[in-house]
Amino acid sequence: MSSNRRVLGVLAATGVATLLTAAPALAHVTAQPGTAEQGGYTKVAFRVPNESSTAGTVKIEVTLPAEHPLTSVRTKAVPGWKAEATLAPLATPVESHGTKITEAVRTITWTADTGVKIGNNEFAEFEVSLGKLPENTDKLVMPTTQTYDDGKVVKWEQQPANGTEPERPAPVLKLTPKAAAGSGSHSHGGESSAAVETADNTARMLGGAGLVVGALGVGFGIGAIARSRKATSA
Repeated sequence: MSSNRRVLGVLAATGVATLLTAAPALAHVTAQPGTAEQGGYTKVAFRVPNESSTAGTVKIEVTLPAEHPLTSVRTKAVPGWKAEATLAPLATPVESHGTKITEAVRTITWTADTGVKIGNNEFAEFEVSLGKLPENTDKLVMPTTQTYDDGKVVKWEQQPANGTEPERPAPVLKLTPKAAAGSGSHSHGGESSAAVETADNTARMLGGAGLVVGALGVGFGIGAIARSRKATSA
């Protein structure tokens, strides 16, 4: 029994050590949700966990891709934090809703008010509305810098290499192809309009058949009653 307890103790200790070792690797700064449709607009929340047990996060800076400028960037107010967007000139101006755009947001910085921070074992989310999303790429990589109140700075800017996740991966928004407009039948609660129409026609046919059968039944019933009365009279 004592040997079994020792084995269980070793396994438990090993499991705890494994979890403690793996925990920091999971605490990335990420974009939530991680996917959006090309050519559209979306809301992204930058989820920022605090990895330090002795300091709190007081500043977050997100860099948007210069090669895929976004003409509409809006931040959602976060209590206790001030958001500031920095513009940068575009190498090639773009048009949006008939307006020529010569500059776009390059960085977004959130700075905590005095006494505010993301503490130990805590996380915060910073929401942004982004658009118009590009159609010529399948992802947006948005390097993020995290600053702690003890002066430590962590840069989440690395990209995956050879299919392996780096130590400090940058937040990524994956872009999926835009759904084709007008493809197939219109849907009604998961069924195509053709299927719904067929079902309606079938229901009408069955309903009509039911009425006919019901009418015949009533007719037969009346005839039977009349014959019974004649027989009784005779």
